[in-house]
Amino acid sequence: METHVPHVNEEENEDPGAAPYGNFINYYTFNPPENRLSLIPETLLENIGLGSELVLILDVGCNSGDLSVALYKHLSHEDAPGSDFSKREVYLLGCDLDQDLIFRAQNSNPFPQNIQFIPLDITDDPESRIVLESYFGRFGCPRFHLCTCFAVTMWVHLNHGDAALLSLLSRLASLCEYLLLEAQPWKCYRSAARRLRKLGRSDFDHFKTLEIRGDMAAHAREHLEKQCSMELVQSFGNTTWDRSLLLFKRR
Repeated sequence: METHVPHVNEEENEDPGAAPYGNFINYYTFNPPENRLSLIPETLLENIGLGSELVLILDVGCNSGDLSVALYKHLSHEDAPGSDFSKREVYLLGCDLDQDLIFRAQNSNPFPQNIQFIPLDITDDPESRIVLESYFGRFGCPRFHLCTCFAVTMWVHLNHGDAALLSLLSRLASLCEYLLLEAQPWKCYRSAARRLRKLGRSDFDHFKTLEIRGDMAAHAREHLEKQCSMELVQSFGNTTWDRSLLLFKRR
């Protein structure tokens, strides 16, 4: 687990606007893994019935892998080798579109037998689907047991538009049994656009024309439940950045 650092608001980070796809360097120094993990019970897999011998997890937008590794340890009980749960095999695949961040994740990976990091643009269909289906197919599984998507939706939305956001949610739903989603609220959209302008860069291509606005978590829930055959089973509350963590289940 990473060392705690003083909380730094996303808007106060010295140059987050330099990463228009959310691929921040040293992201976890200002939003450490425990900001999310403190809300997620260590017994999550058991609570949702994933007590089997094999569990596959997909972490979309894994950045440099700090949260992925911390989540793996958190859910696999890696630090408690004497427990019954330690006999379960948990495998985690982290993907990110930034190859430099993936390189850092690969080089610092303490569990290469169980955690793999690959460069992959989740919005690139069918390539991303082929790669991901190949991964869980190697284990004889029809899909991932759990998919996590932390603070990714806004970047897809801003860079690719409304249809891409809905397509992302649909794709994630099709790849897993359970989806743990953190969607950035609308205030983060305004902050991201403001940071980009302060750097003298052009605005996000789709920001001013987006029709999906307001309560982004509610929009995501509506699409997942009405269009993707998923249902909300639990809300784990809000992070220190006031973002809700929502767990959905395939019906």
